[in-house]
Amino acid sequence: MFNSPKYLAAAFALACLLALPRGAVAVTADVARACNVLVAKAFPPRQPGNPAAGSAKGNGADQRAYFQKCVANGGKMDDEASRNDSAPKGSK
Repeated sequence: MFNSPKYLAAAFALACLLALPRGAVAVTADVARACNVLVAKAFPPRQPGNPAAGSAKGNGADQRAYFQKCVANGGKMDDEASRNDSAPKGSK
């Protein structure tokens, strides 16, 4: 009975379901928007308006890592791009 193909397939499917991670948290739309803005500021395009031209700083892997770090920080990054945006315009 326990050696039947149906039982083995069901046991395998159950084992796969139990092995899935349960701690994944969905990213909110607000955090994703904020991180997209920060990525655009940290990695400006070589030619404005032409996304195919690439980034003036870093590559795609750098941008993905920056975005993931931003999401992990809840949409707040402590780098030069975000500090320049929050600095008062008249002071230098």
